[in-house]
Amino acid sequence: MPDRAPQPVERQLPTEESRDLIALVRDIVQREIAPRAAEEEDAGRFPREIFSLLSESGLLGLAYDSAFGGGDQPYEVYLQVLEELAAARLTVGLGVSVHSLACHALARYGTKEQRAEHLPAMLGGGLLGAYCLSEPSSGSDAASLRTKAVRDGDDWIISGTKAWITHGGVADFYTVLARTGGEGARGITAFLVPGDAEGLSAAAPEKKMGLKGSPTAQLHFDGVRVPDARRIGDEGQGFAIALSALDSGRLGIAACAIGVAQAALDEAVTYATARQQFGRPIADFQGLRFLLADMATQVEAGRALYLAAARLRDAGRPFAQQAAMAKLFCTDAAMKVTTDAVQVLGGYGYTADFPVERYMREAKVLQIVEGTNQIQRMVIARHLLGPETR
Repeated sequence: MPDRAPQPVERQLPTEESRDLIALVRDIVQREIAPRAAEEEDAGRFPREIFSLLSESGLLGLAYDSAFGGGDQPYEVYLQVLEELAAARLTVGLGVSVHSLACHALARYGTKEQRAEHLPAMLGGGLLGAYCLSEPSSGSDAASLRTKAVRDGDDWIISGTKAWITHGGVADFYTVLARTGGEGARGITAFLVPGDAEGLSAAAPEKKMGLKGSPTAQLHFDGVRVPDARRIGDEGQGFAIALSALDSGRLGIAACAIGVAQAALDEAVTYATARQQFGRPIADFQGLRFLLADMATQVEAGRALYLAAARLRDAGRPFAQQAAMAKLFCTDAAMKVTTDAVQVLGGYGYTADFPVERYMREAKVLQIVEGTNQIQRMVIARHLLGPETR
């Protein structure tokens, strides 16, 4: 049986413009991202120039209003762009998702003046963002965050530490959630903090299992002064703003997960058709064919689930439950598919000579970020059954 290269995913796209957009993304992937992905991930190199190229190409603000530098694309298109990028290199796909998450608060809750002043540079001016909610002592329990913002005339003074910040130390701006009032969710406010603000510093990046090219670091706020004009929304509205951003961000993680899973499936199919054992390709053996069939089904089911949630969002309908389902299913599927891809390749799959071991390491983090999958199950159950009783 001859070697068979994987075919591009057949996508259901709503317009000719969106089809041209996917073609552009695939061209950038083939020329600029995929050829260096393995080497740069192994070296732990952050590809800032790729994000500059994506910004110049109009790909960092796809889901936002063109009046402020966005692309006016529906979420179902934006997410499929993320999938293409993540399939080539998760550092890039996840990075675009995090940047979009960091823009959400200002784009949706900022004043007209704030959006006009800041969004064009954020969406298409070469800037890169990060989202600061988690802290060393408050991950899943985000409403218990301790970073404080204290009013000082027309300014706020922010002090505290944020943890697990993607793009920590390299971002140009941070959407920061800080406590301005009492305990709990109602005491939290959102701020837009410049990356070069005095008193803001980043710790050394975490040494991670995967995603080595994407810096994840603690951020220290040592009396960082931010004008009230950079407060987003009302005082005490920050936690609601954060949850709104996460509903959309979870769809980004789901799309990235399916991108990684698709890449692993493609690698497994290519290997299985080329690898000979017992005088024939291993793809001829029923046990392996069934494994590949299950992998492909997981990928297609995950893609259908995240797109269904995206279409609800695009229609202006509630989608939080479906976003949690998509994040849960797609990231669990990515973990299963990448693990099975390693099995298909056997001993070779366990070596760094083939990319499937990297895909497996990268898939694991997707079950954790932007709400662990245990939190997603809580969110889904709450929609089904109502709030928990004590």
